Amino acid sequence: MPITTDYHMHTYLCGHANGQPEDYVKQAIKIGLKEIGFSDHAPLVSHKDPTIAMSLKELPVYHKLIDEMQAKYGKVIIIRRGIEADYIAGFEDKTKKVLERNSYDYIIGSVHFIEDWGFDNPIQRYKWDEVDVNAVYKSYFGLLRKAAQSKMFDIMAHVDLVKKFGDRATLSMKKEVERTAEVFKSSGAAIEINTSGLFKKAHEMYPSLDHLEIYAKFKVPIVFGSDAHSPAQVGRAFDEARTLAKKAGYKKYALFEKRKIVDFVKI
Repeated sequence: MPITTDYHMHTYLCGHANGQPEDYVKQAIKIGLKEIGFSDHAPLVSHKDPTIAMSLKELPVYHKLIDEMQAKYGKVIIIRRGIEADYIAGFEDKTKKVLERNSYDYIIGSVHFIEDWGFDNPIQRYKWDEVDVNAVYKSYFGLLRKAAQSKMFDIMAHVDLVKKFGDRATLSMKKEVERTAEVFKSSGAAIEINTSGLFKKAHEMYPSLDHLEIYAKFKVPIVFGSDAHSPAQVGRAFDEARTLAKKAGYKKYALFEKRKIVDFVKI
């Protein structure tokens, strides 16, 4: 069975995506998806940067855009209201206040910052040449665990994003991933198979097969996301994602509504 759900799509409000929400919906319908969800970057609570996240003032605009798409296309395709929020240590209370202002079908948690370093930001790519890559990986997985333990998030995004620019740990991260999988399972967090990594210097999806096998072993639920930042990217490489999931041992993926898993679909 083909994958028919894409839960990770952005809008122009984040400052680094293009196209109108309607174009994303039309593309999803065109390629045969049955359910999609917008999950644009929530307002940052640690600092302001209009190139990577919407502002608080734009949050109502974001919700209105989704409401309009649901009203116009709801009889053709299921459109979920999601959001992607950064986990930034020390800013948990502020993050919760932003997320609790509105209702969502799911909240995606992501780690893009290690302290004040946006490690996946091309502008700050040079810092990778100044750090201990193994230490960065360990810090990253530690933050993933803290994010899940905060219980703010339903789905954890691109759970090995640190490999984005091709920087690889020279030490085994198996124990780190196992610890992370255990926390995800106990916290009730799902993870996504995010296809966007295929199109970065990492040249593979997030997470890698060896990591995904560990999450499958711990029975952590999965969803699928393209991380689309343009309409043409909706649902991209989902056939490959399906193959990856099956190789890892997954047989079903989750569907969300009102912050809960409401069904599982056969892969």
